[in-house]
Amino acid sequence: MKITKQRKIEKDLFGNEIITNPLLRDKFIEPPFSVLDTKSGNWQRRKKEWKRIGIKSEIGRNNNKVNSIRLETDGKDISNNPYQSIFDPALCEVLYNWFCVSGKEILDPFAGGSVRGIVANYLGFKYTGIDIRQEQIDSNREQGLEILDIDNQPNWYIGDSNEVLNDFKKEFDFVFSCPPYADLEVYSDLKGDISNMPYINFMKAYEEIIAKSCKLLKSGGYACFVVGEVRDKKGNYIGFVPDTINAFKKCGMNFYNEGILLNAIASASMRANGNMKTQKLVKVHQNILIFKKP
Repeated sequence: MKITKQRKIEKDLFGNEIITNPLLRDKFIEPPFSVLDTKSGNWQRRKKEWKRIGIKSEIGRNNNKVNSIRLETDGKDISNNPYQSIFDPALCEVLYNWFCVSGKEILDPFAGGSVRGIVANYLGFKYTGIDIRQEQIDSNREQGLEILDIDNQPNWYIGDSNEVLNDFKKEFDFVFSCPPYADLEVYSDLKGDISNMPYINFMKAYEEIIAKSCKLLKSGGYACFVVGEVRDKKGNYIGFVPDTINAFKKCGMNFYNEGILLNAIASASMRANGNMKTQKLVKVHQNILIFKKP
């Protein structure tokens, strides 16, 4: 994708010019720092370019249920609908180029909407995604046919990843996904959908899916999960981020990088007063966890 470059002087709150490194951005799309700011002008321009090609990831997800009590913990982009999370295509572009370095095959065990698949194949990678809901896969395939050439379609599989992955034989160069944040956003009542499970059952299935995905990853390959912390019904964090790290380490993966994805403030400002009645900070970031297979 060709992104139009614009030369613009950015200034801080005090009117001082912000010094950026255009050479890093030219080479890596975004500077390869541990904090990625989705609010920056360059990021927003790239995101608009991706949306312009017609990605509509929210289609196929109209019936999702969200636990409104804990909605403030979800750092995903919910600008279009406060009850649906949409993955950022600009983030896909960056992470594919940074970490799918040894080949082109990408595995996504929690596919959800169409974004990660369409961006991957648009950029020349080969995406394989699994989602348990028929309506979601049907929507993804429809969008793929509208945007991509007929001979350049992502491979979307319908079913429980814990079962579908058992039949996969080929190796992948990059494992990339954004799993359910426990039961924060319930995607369906289907058996095998881990988003509707109690946390102890969720983690058991989650760890098994991670292990099976990483088993298919080539030696030296990277895995990346974009996750966010979640509160329990008492308002305490459950530790989903460290649990994800431990799940990867259990199957022999090395914890290699951690990034912070800063999201737009948007509705966070409106939630701040209510949150601080119980001293809860409004969450405006996600964790990008990168693992490497020995």
